[in-house]
Amino acid sequence: MDPGMLTLDSVKKASERLAGVIRSTPLDYSDTFSKLTGSDLYLKLENMQKTGSFKIRGAYNKICLLTGAECEHGVIAASAGNHAQGVAYAATKAGIKATIVMPEGTPIAKVMAAQGYGAQVVQAGDDYAQAFTQAKILQEKMKATFIHSFDDPEIMAGHGTIALELISELPDLDAIIVPVGGGGLISGIAFTVKYLKPDVLVFGVQTSEAPAAYYSFKEKEMQKHLPGRTIADGINVRQPGAIAFEMINRYVDDLVLVEEEEIAEAIMLLLERSKIVVEGAGAVGLAALLNRRLPVEGKKVVSIISGGNIDANKISIIIERGLVKSGRRLQLNLVIPDQPGSLSKLISLLAGMKANLISIKHDRTKPQIPLQLAEVELVLETRDREHLDYILESLARQGYRPLGL
Repeated sequence: MDPGMLTLDSVKKASERLAGVIRSTPLDYSDTFSKLTGSDLYLKLENMQKTGSFKIRGAYNKICLLTGAECEHGVIAASAGNHAQGVAYAATKAGIKATIVMPEGTPIAKVMAAQGYGAQVVQAGDDYAQAFTQAKILQEKMKATFIHSFDDPEIMAGHGTIALELISELPDLDAIIVPVGGGGLISGIAFTVKYLKPDVLVFGVQTSEAPAAYYSFKEKEMQKHLPGRTIADGINVRQPGAIAFEMINRYVDDLVLVEEEEIAEAIMLLLERSKIVVEGAGAVGLAALLNRRLPVEGKKVVSIISGGNIDANKISIIIERGLVKSGRRLQLNLVIPDQPGSLSKLISLLAGMKANLISIKHDRTKPQIPLQLAEVELVLETRDREHLDYILESLARQGYRPLGL
């Protein structure tokens, strides 16, 4: 396929190739999130796709189109995680060798998953761009076919099959919200949707820590942006692809940014309210909707939940921070008299305020704490922000002054 020649026929043929291989993922209407966002909101659950993300759609389509000679030398790719798993799965199914170059800091769960699907994993570089450079070097030595993670019309055609499913299941939809990294996913979806239903709005969402596509779109000129620290590692890309940049400019209505805390909150809400495990990149669309960044109130909207491959350590941190932010977890450092009954009095006071004591540490030896006093570190479970404020006010009235507040 000639670069830039993404056609509706190529998307339809990709759909035929993928039939029986991938899942037609659920389109789940959320009453909870509809109320919170002011829209009729549906979640396209690509986190329930094989390999845990949408990436298998493009990777499998691309690998199906390789020649016999290309298959003999195998394939190579650079990936922050999800593309690696898609390529590994597709290559194994096709009976060919796959090598994946992943950044050094890639979550171990994603590395192990790619290996589990049959790929040889090489870790190199601090981010996707550096892994990409190393992959191109290895490609020359191995004579392997490079499977780009986003800037390839055959990859985009595979991703465009999501739009075919959406239009089939929800023909009267008004808008689609898509996570954006390099731009392959939104290119395939936007092209297909605008071809079949030009009145449907397509919005892209990036994290403010990796906003290259956003600024490229706004300036109408390719922009680079050094990757930041983001929980949305799947879209932490320095710049959009050249083909993707043109596709976004032509078919996408707007791009917006969300903050890291907003992404974390969306992950937390999806887990708690919908029992859905989502990675950072998969939650950016909902984050934008929850924070009213997009003009979709009253519209029938689909948010693409692009993947669910989140590291267990990362999600535990997000849960802890989410509980603190929502006023349901309180950590306090108090100074109390170092005498019998002081600690018991404090605990009884907290029990009377219906605070659930999770942990407590009593320390009378810190040099900065005056003699005859002791520091108490408390972690409390609270109902909400109002309950938390009530506890702090009640403690203050009893003469307790939390350190650092």
